[in-house]
Amino acid sequence: MTRIPPFGLGSAQFGNLFRARTDAEVHAVLNAAWDSGVRHFDTAPHYGLGLSERRLGTFLAGRPRDEFVISTKVGRLLRRNPNWAGEYDDGFEVHATHKRVWDFTESGVRSSLEESLERLGLDHVDIAYVHDPERSGVANAVESGVRALRTLRDEGLTDRIGVGSMVPQALADGIREGADIVMAANCLTLLDQGALLEVVPAASAAGASIVAAAVFNSGLLADASAGSAMYDYESASSERVSKAKAIDRVCREHGVALATAALRYPLLAAPVVAVVAGADSEAQVRDNVARLDAPIPDALWDDLDAQGLVPRCG
Repeated sequence: MTRIPPFGLGSAQFGNLFRARTDAEVHAVLNAAWDSGVRHFDTAPHYGLGLSERRLGTFLAGRPRDEFVISTKVGRLLRRNPNWAGEYDDGFEVHATHKRVWDFTESGVRSSLEESLERLGLDHVDIAYVHDPERSGVANAVESGVRALRTLRDEGLTDRIGVGSMVPQALADGIREGADIVMAANCLTLLDQGALLEVVPAASAAGASIVAAAVFNSGLLADASAGSAMYDYESASSERVSKAKAIDRVCREHGVALATAALRYPLLAAPVVAVVAGADSEAQVRDNVARLDAPIPDALWDDLDAQGLVPRCG
């Protein structure tokens, strides 16, 4: 089974999250990532109604399959929208010609993964996550989704199976159902340690792995001084901004950029094998790759903990 590289490039922005990007812009960021050594990519049907997967598949076409790790997600089927009247999708700048349909049944999960493979131009993915099961309102979504993925893993359509969620309970439930790996989105960061209480111990006990995603909490932890800071896809509250600035001050005292600390913090937890972060420019992706090797004194984590700002997770 292929080792998971410690840095993964998130691909929601390649589905035109919040604003449109051209194919050329997306290719430039992906090319910069590849040239910087990035070999771990995360996507989902949800991102731009399949646009992210199609763009990523186009970029990876012809590159040696054994050189990269790719993850996608199941749970949302993309089906034609008979009521489409020219409007754009909610959250993504793409025409809403399709709609998302929650489905965690065995047939639904199979269709979801097979359709993702077609968009990606691949015969298998390295990781398939049950996506946002707690948001679906579907009873037993985690249990049903993981069970369906087990069958697809046995058939070789995916190497690893898991759950991707912003809610720690869903991640812990996934581990108990037999997930090899979980993606903790937005909840194992300098501002949100929700995954520490239950998910990290559950993964350690089961021998499961964790990928920490959205480590910048939508941007606030990339630059706490930004005038229009975002936190978990919304405008950041004044309390969140104040705490981020307090963390930033401690980081600066130790000569560490806030974004570097944000990227590295989840990796202190033993079960965390990788962090995933998006990038909207060539410079951003290069900076994020460089942050993996930037020196960080251990005293920084001690000071953040001692000041009651961020608990140590390792």
